[in-house]
Amino acid sequence: MEGNRDEAERCLNIATTALEAGDKEQAAKFLNKAQRLFPTDRAKALLDALTKNGSSAGNGAYRRRPAESSDGTGGRSEREGKESGGNDSSKGFTKDQVEGVHRIKRCKDYYEVLGTSKEASEDELKKAYRKLALKFHPDKNHAPGATEAFKKIGNAYAVLSSPDKRRQYDVTGGEEPSSPGHSHGAGFDFHRGFEADITPEDLFNMFFGGGFPSSSTQTFTNGRTTFSHQTDNRQERTEERGDGGFSMFIQLMPIVVLILVSILSQMMVSPQAYSLYSRPSTGQTLKRQTENLRVDYYVSRDFKSEFKGSALHQIEKNVEEDYVANVRNNCWKERQTKTDLLYAAKVYRDDRMRKKAELLTMDNCKELDRLNSLFRGG
Repeated sequence: MEGNRDEAERCLNIATTALEAGDKEQAAKFLNKAQRLFPTDRAKALLDALTKNGSSAGNGAYRRRPAESSDGTGGRSEREGKESGGNDSSKGFTKDQVEGVHRIKRCKDYYEVLGTSKEASEDELKKAYRKLALKFHPDKNHAPGATEAFKKIGNAYAVLSSPDKRRQYDVTGGEEPSSPGHSHGAGFDFHRGFEADITPEDLFNMFFGGGFPSSSTQTFTNGRTTFSHQTDNRQERTEERGDGGFSMFIQLMPIVVLILVSILSQMMVSPQAYSLYSRPSTGQTLKRQTENLRVDYYVSRDFKSEFKGSALHQIEKNVEEDYVANVRNNCWKERQTKTDLLYAAKVYRDDRMRKKAELLTMDNCKELDRLNSLFRGG
């Protein structure tokens, strides 16, 4: 009951305004509503005064709606009336809607909220959510607490429809937390660790493509519901997406600039005139040999016309230096491998490793010895 104090206070203020305007029926209606939400001596005194004056205080809370000829369901009791001050009217709602909201409030876990078992499949959860979301959407259900019930239903489905969150929820259980920071009166603050990552309204729009368009939003602050006017929700989401796209573009700008600079630098740098290996991708497939060390290298078809005389001599010098550097590096790797194998064979007394070390051909080291002999001979 404590969670309904603010709504009861609001109804009491409306009733007072109606009394000042001489509308006793309107006043009785909201006084009865305030008493049901949160009984107070002030509301009771006003009701007693209205009753003594011959007003319909006891029956003013509900009116009979005319029977519906189309489906034969007949009239159901419905709350009516308008709030003073020219604001949104207190729209009608049925007794079934009020009882449905109370049922959702009493639920202790998310399966109970959706009315399914813990073994419910994904399709069963989805079907249950669709039915409840349409029933409790604030634009269709105007009973007190319908907005909170809709929020609770959306949160329940968002958690249970996620396999990871559902497993965690099933392990934790459905009891309400006992921490002082949680409100147990209204029943809407349990399982703070299992709140949805998406708002109930967005979840509803994902299912129903926008659902019931409304020109008002409902903001939840410390358990209270505040109503405020705004432009169409879809228009705001479009503007937000536009702003987000521009922000994303600004964030990606340095990366785009870096990529463009890299591409331009590669285009401006001319490829190497030779390669120690055949490279069809660059057209360097023609095999040549250096005049001094007889090192093989590969060039493109227009190499002869571009490099002659001293330019050709410099190219072959570069080829031989690169070749010697590669051979020296590979020889060092071969010696390191052989040393490691011999050490392991000695430590573990493994003849297989020792034989493997002895069988290493050491081709690069032999080539390095050949090159050294040529240098000494030159």
